[in-house]
Amino acid sequence: MRIGVEQERIAVLTIKDRIIQAGGAYLRSQGFTEILPVLLSPVTDPLHHETYGGTVDYYGTPYQLTRSMILHKQLALRTLPRIFCFSPNVRMEPAERAVHGRYLAEFVQLDLEMRDTSRDGVMAIGEGLLVHVLEQVHAHCSGELQLLGRDLRIPSAPFPRITYSEAEREFGTPFDDALSATLASPAWVIDFPRAVREFYDREDPSRPDVLLDMDLMYPEGFGEALSGGEREHTLPRVIRRLEQDQIESERFQAYLEEVKEGIPASAGFGIGIERLTRFIAGLDRIEDARLFAKVPGVTTAI
Repeated sequence: MRIGVEQERIAVLTIKDRIIQAGGAYLRSQGFTEILPVLLSPVTDPLHHETYGGTVDYYGTPYQLTRSMILHKQLALRTLPRIFCFSPNVRMEPAERAVHGRYLAEFVQLDLEMRDTSRDGVMAIGEGLLVHVLEQVHAHCSGELQLLGRDLRIPSAPFPRITYSEAEREFGTPFDDALSATLASPAWVIDFPRAVREFYDREDPSRPDVLLDMDLMYPEGFGEALSGGEREHTLPRVIRRLEQDQIESERFQAYLEEVKEGIPASAGFGIGIERLTRFIAGLDRIEDARLFAKVPGVTTAI
């Protein structure tokens, strides 16, 4: 391997290490407690797009590899008011997604959830988190950024907001890449229609079929940064949403039993560590943001 390539890899991994340090430090400063991730469970995020199965036999019972920590984050808030974790996710998505350069079959999210918090409240945390991470990387990784030819700009909060309908009207569907390519700094997309998101995203009580959720978009064409919002937390609402999405409630019986016992209102999000590394380092492809990367549809030797 050429020494230049090896130096670039070291620079990228050093930046990623600083991202992880800075992200955890910022959240602790905001009163969050780190919990350990869940890797196997009878239930996990159903997602609203195609993935292949990740089911394993757990002592005769089918368990799933975690696709996201969302359901467990909600339950964790019964114990702690603000939690975060660095959560490994396995999403074996269609092979044709590999061409986009931003999908991994195995990746890590910095996942957080806040009890009794609105979308605006969790968006403010997202803005503070991103700005802090960028500031820390800029301060501690100047040599690595220079080696990668990356001029890192620190955005100012609050970030601009655009509704889903506005983005769809201007850029069509899907709009992530086209919208991101027009941005000079991060921006939020808010108010997704119910039909395109998951059953746990909270519907606005005053606007049927409009969800109190959001995505953060990176500038320069790097696409989606994070996804989240407020959560449904009452049993009738959760069951109704499952029915609307034509999801068999038996799949989530264990989760529904917990909701019946009571879970708090909350809001949260997950931000992909590899995508954040790709953006900060200015990488063409996301697999260059980690060691032992697994790209959809591509098997690896180890």
